[in-house]
Amino acid sequence: MTLQQLRYAVRIAEKKSMNKAAKELFITQPTLSSTVKELEEELGFAVFIRSNRGVEITADGEEFLGYARQIMAQYQLLEERFSDKHRLKKKFSVSMQHYTFAVQAFINLTKKYNLEDYEFAVHETKTYEVLENVKMQKSDLGIIYMDDFNEGAMAKVLRDNDLAYQELFTCGIYVYMWKGNPLAKRKRLSLEDLKDYPCLSFDQGRNNSFYLAEEVFSTYEYKQVIKANDRATLLNLMVGLNGYTLCSGLICEDLNGSDYVAIPLRTKRKMRIGYVKKRKMPLSSIGKKYLEELCKVAEEAQ
Repeated sequence: MTLQQLRYAVRIAEKKSMNKAAKELFITQPTLSSTVKELEEELGFAVFIRSNRGVEITADGEEFLGYARQIMAQYQLLEERFSDKHRLKKKFSVSMQHYTFAVQAFINLTKKYNLEDYEFAVHETKTYEVLENVKMQKSDLGIIYMDDFNEGAMAKVLRDNDLAYQELFTCGIYVYMWKGNPLAKRKRLSLEDLKDYPCLSFDQGRNNSFYLAEEVFSTYEYKQVIKANDRATLLNLMVGLNGYTLCSGLICEDLNGSDYVAIPLRTKRKMRIGYVKKRKMPLSSIGKKYLEELCKVAEEAQ
């Protein structure tokens, strides 16, 4: 098994086509097919199923490609670290569920560094992609929440992906809504109070499991539910439809604006905010400083 074979397989999976992959690799389609056939013979199973419509990945192939992508990512890091003769930039990347306090901590962190010397990245995304980014080392850290409902399922997902979770702090459950909502002046709210208003939640795409939801009470039978893909759209829906979402209550007005309120929900449940990292990989110094900023922002928001 060679790096070239792995590179070819990963490119085919990305393009879902032998012809398109061959063009990008600057080789002929028969050469690519022959190389992949040799790889599959060595593995003892088919990675791809070929058809007139392109290629599909087999179940065994999905598992194999997961490892192949990790190897190629590591190889790329080696090339960038030791082959580039120009000045190397230090890198730090964090993925997170849709948390303004985590974005604010990232902003505070980057202000302390000369961006000419560093390459920073932040990914505010779906829960599964947060875990996948850390697993594939696209991100150093992932910021997620756990509670008594999802911790069992999440613990299994973390074990299966060789990831470790560390709790940072706990917080209550809040109802987040526009100040113009008829309920916005209440001191406390219950789920019963909210029944006539649409509940807004973040769409988790293909991995739409209750355990991967970003909001608590994901199994509650809401009368009205609207899914959104990003925070800006969610805020617009709050204004246009008097919708609401459930959150940690750690709100940064500098990012979301001052036209929204967080009202305590009547419940004993708590959210436990923490970070995910590769199990055997130590935190970098920048990673540690980011977590310090995160806890500081959360304390100020509370």
